[in-house]
Amino acid sequence: MPQPARSPEPSSSVPGAAHRLVDVPGGRIHLIEQGAGPLVLLVHGFPETSYSWRHQLPAIAAAGYRAVAIDVRGYGRSSAPAPVDAYRMTAHVADNVAVVHALGEKTATVIGHDWGSPIAANSALLRPDVFTAAGLLSVPYAPRSEVRPTDGFARIGGDDEFYVSYFQEPGRAEAEIEPDVRGWLAGFYAALSADTMPPPSRDSVFFVPPGARLRDRFPADRLPSWLTEADLDVYSGEFERTGLTGALNRYRNVYRDWEDLAAWDGARLTQPSLFIGGALDASTTWMAEAIAAYPTTLPGLVCSHILDGCGHWIQQERATEVSALLTQWLHSVHA
Repeated sequence: MPQPARSPEPSSSVPGAAHRLVDVPGGRIHLIEQGAGPLVLLVHGFPETSYSWRHQLPAIAAAGYRAVAIDVRGYGRSSAPAPVDAYRMTAHVADNVAVVHALGEKTATVIGHDWGSPIAANSALLRPDVFTAAGLLSVPYAPRSEVRPTDGFARIGGDDEFYVSYFQEPGRAEAEIEPDVRGWLAGFYAALSADTMPPPSRDSVFFVPPGARLRDRFPADRLPSWLTEADLDVYSGEFERTGLTGALNRYRNVYRDWEDLAAWDGARLTQPSLFIGGALDASTTWMAEAIAAYPTTLPGLVCSHILDGCGHWIQQERATEVSALLTQWLHSVHA
């Protein structure tokens, strides 16, 4: 089988890892690869890139696995199709399947953070023949329900606008973000990090008052402890080059996803699974009922961890701890 093309190493190069471009149905996916052994596919969330797994790549590789972190379509050096509907969930699942096959493998364990978590869960749900285990970070698994997500988001906001609703109109959030990508990213990362969350309500940042901007509730200039200026340079450099539209288009497909996945309404994820969340992460606290339902919705759950004092960027805030939990789980899955 032909080997995927090697890609020149960008500024986000992870020491000891190789960069590749592989063909997928919608274009090409850029990935970072390290190690040898059973394939572990790592899927990032918003607004990040494969660089968010920089700590886990060497740890998972050292544990005896082939660790591969992708740039999700619309991010980094992966293709960014123009149509909004090119970012529906089924397209991301197809990308993940194509990456596994392009790497010469038949199966993989998939691990995702933030938006990467539902992408990982749906990859395992739709293609259990390819994805034999699923690790979910920060965003709990919740099966599709009869409630249209756009209706649910509208109710959450009340007098304010919930951030997912704010992201729906093409160009609106871009107009806020793109004049100062670096400053916006720094504020967004800080707003969801345990050591820089704005008082008094750690989840107020998700709600936009009428006529305001999301960034109006970001904390004052201060980087979280897990993010160096050099790290921020990597993230901002990528998004200044690509813009944010590809990343935001994932949010603009929540209703399409709901329609596309009708056949999986209430579906259980039966493969061996893992969940890790931060105790201070609104994604965890808002979805406490989803976590409580795991005995039903995740019958293959091997372990679940809520990390005290941890925010949303879990694999970066608690890099060593999360890497250890992931490798322990991987060993149990591949025993």
